Amino acid sequence: MHTLAIGMPGGQELLIILFIVLLLFGAKKLPELSRSLGKSLGEFKKGQKEGGEPDQLEDDVEKKEISSDPAEKKD
Repeated sequence: MHTLAIGMPGGQELLIILFIVLLLFGAKKLPELSRSLGKSLGEFKKGQKEGGEPDQLEDDVEKKEISSDPAEKKD
């Protein structure tokens, strides 16, 4: 028996998808659509990068709180 393998679309499938996209959006809207898609992808990557870095301001506040812990200042 043959199994159905789902993977990346081939050349013919890509042409069919491109044709359908042209029919749905039209040739005039396609550059605008791709430009907005590129901008959103750039914003997504920027957000991922910012989310992965530790927040320096929060780290500084935590360090100040730890250094000024009232429990350690027993006279």
